[in-house]
Parts: sequence; C-alpha cells; structure tokens
Amino acid sequence: MDFELSEEQGMLRAASRELLSDRAPIEHVRAWTDRDEDVDPEVWRLTAGLGWPGLGLPEEYGGAGQGLVELALVAQEMGRALGRGPFAPTAIVGRALAAAGPPELRAAVLPALAAGSGWATWAFAEPRAPWSLDGIRATARADRDAIVLDGVKTAVQDAGGARWLLVTARHDGVPASFLVDRSAPGVAVRRQQTLDLTRSFHEVRLEGVRVPSAHRLVGGPTEIQRLLDEASVLRCADALGVMERMLELTVEHTKARVQFGRPIGTFQAVKHACADMALLVHGTRAATSYAAMAADAGADDAARAACAAASYTAAGTGEVAARALQLHGGIGFTWEHDLHLHLRRARADSVLYGDAAVHRDRLCTLLRRSPASA
Repeated sequence: MDFELSEEQGMLRAASRELLSDRAPIEHVRAWTDRDEDVDPEVWRLTAGLGWPGLGLPEEYGGAGQGLVELALVAQEMGRALGRGPFAPTAIVGRALAAAGPPELRAAVLPALAAGSGWATWAFAEPRAPWSLDGIRATARADRDAIVLDGVKTAVQDAGGARWLLVTARHDGVPASFLVDRSAPGVAVRRQQTLDLTRSFHEVRLEGVRVPSAHRLVGGPTEIQRLLDEASVLRCADALGVMERMLELTVEHTKARVQFGRPIGTFQAVKHACADMALLVHGTRAATSYAAMAADAGADDAARAACAAASYTAAGTGEVAARALQLHGGIGFTWEHDLHLHLRRARADSVLYGDAAVHRDRLCTLLRRSPASA
C-alpha cells in the first residue's frame, strides 16, 4: 500500500488544519469547556461549507463519496486541535445508513446529514458493559407495524443536539440497529460529566420508544461489527492527532525549560523519552493508515488491521500522555497549561469504542480463525 497522501488528500488535511487553527484555536476550546451546547454553530457551519459532514456519503445524496482514509485525515486534525462537534459520530452513522439503510430512509436522512443541517450519533455502549456486541442489553420487540426499544446507552457523543440516534439493540436475541428520531416520545437524554472537557457525552434512556419497522438497518452482527471497526479507526485517528500535539508541546517545553544551566532537552534521558514518544506516534500513524486503507479496499485482513490499530493506539496514547506529563513536570497538571486538555482527551480516546483489552481479545479470536495462522 502507498502511504503517501494524494494531492487532494493533502489539500483536505491542510484546509482542515487551517480552519481549526483559525476559527477554533485552543482559546476557543477553553471557552467552550464549561458550556452546555454540544457544538459551536458557527464552526459547524464553516465545516459544513468545507463538506465535512458529507465527506464519506454517496454523491447521489449530496456527499463527496470519499472513504475512511479521508475521514481519518479530518478526524486526526480534530484530535490535534481538540476540536468539538459531531463530525465523527455523524460520519459513522452516515456510513451505516449508506451501506445498510433502506432506500426510503437513505433518501430522507442522508441529504440532511451531507448538508450539515442535522447530525446523528451512534448509541451503542451501555453502562458497566464491554464496548462490544456482547455488551448489548437494550431490547427491540415488534409491535404491529413498529419496533419498540427499551434500554440505557452511555457515552453517546453529541446526543444533546443530535437529530437522529442510531440505536443498537437485541431483536429476537440478535443485535440490530435502528434509526431513532431524537425527539421521539420515550427518548431521554442527560449530559454526563466526563474526564474529557473537549467533547460532549450523554446518557440516552429509551423507554417504550416506537420506531417504524422501516427504520431498521439491513444486516446484523457482522455489519454492526464492521461499523464498530470503522468507528475504532476514526477514534485512532483522533488519538493520533492528540499524540502528535502532545509530542510537539513536550519538545517545545524541553527546549525552553532550563535546569542546571542548560535546557533539559539536552539531557540524554529526556532525549530518550521524547524518542520513545515519537516511536509510538509513528507506530500509531502507520497502524491507523493501514487500517483505514484496508477498510476502503475491502481487504481480507481489514478486521484484523482495525483491531491491531485500536489496541496499539489505546495503549500507546496512555504511554505518550504519561511521558508528556512526566517531562512537563507539575505544570502539566495545571489548568493554565494546555497539556491537561490533551491528557483528558487522550484518556477518553483510549477507551472509546473499546479499550486495548477488548481489541486484543478480538484480534486473538480473528487470528485463531484465520487460515493463514494455521
């Protein structure tokens, strides 16, 4: 595979970085940490102008028809800038609808997602349960011409202002996904207090929520697991951006911080620590890029690549954050320094869509099933 970006991909990354640095700098991020709104409407409008919401959607619905690689480039810049907003969750739901939504549902929802006039998010994880298909306990039952949903979802990003929720529940004991109107009777959304101050996460309660049978997506566990893999790759891309920025902040600090009459960056032990951080960043970039390319190509090892990237990134993110904090010293803990916001986001990224243990366990299962491993 060719890991070099095409001219168009390079332009996408450059435009995304420029927009975020100009309209959502770190001062803007800090100003929004104590607000209740999920999204800055002006920044979201500008990103919609760049085509972010429809980047991965089919052209027939107003999208750009791009793949997971392009989505990952934007997600990486979002992580680097600590950007907030429903880009990633909307992209995930949009890919699910484009791949498995009934034609009428696609026609009704995808144009609005592509235009940025409404966003969607995936209600998958549940309290005190693993972020995997085995952790799904919410139920879906047929009632005449409708499906009735009951259950509790947690860590649902940007659900407060979302127009649609993609809810995964067990229907006749088998995981299935249903598109739910956020304003439907029986849907209750409560914002959660989380370590990450740069994004909004919510608890979603579903009590007797009725949705049309036509709002069920085609497919079952296989399709949902594939979507979970793609979501994990976008999470890796976000974490990569965070890791890159933590490394930059750390190198800048070690050049400026003087101890014993010389910058601490001149000490061999500090150089080694920074080199270890750089190795983890490069490894994460390689694993994430390969996983995104494998998914777009429909490669046989796409699932294994996603698990490898997710497990490596989840562990590496924590290590880079720990090294960055150690080399910054006590100032890294303080509110005044920007590092603590990156530390918080890094910690959240290490568990979203499954921590290292979840992905390592699945990777072992996939390897045992693979003929190549025999």
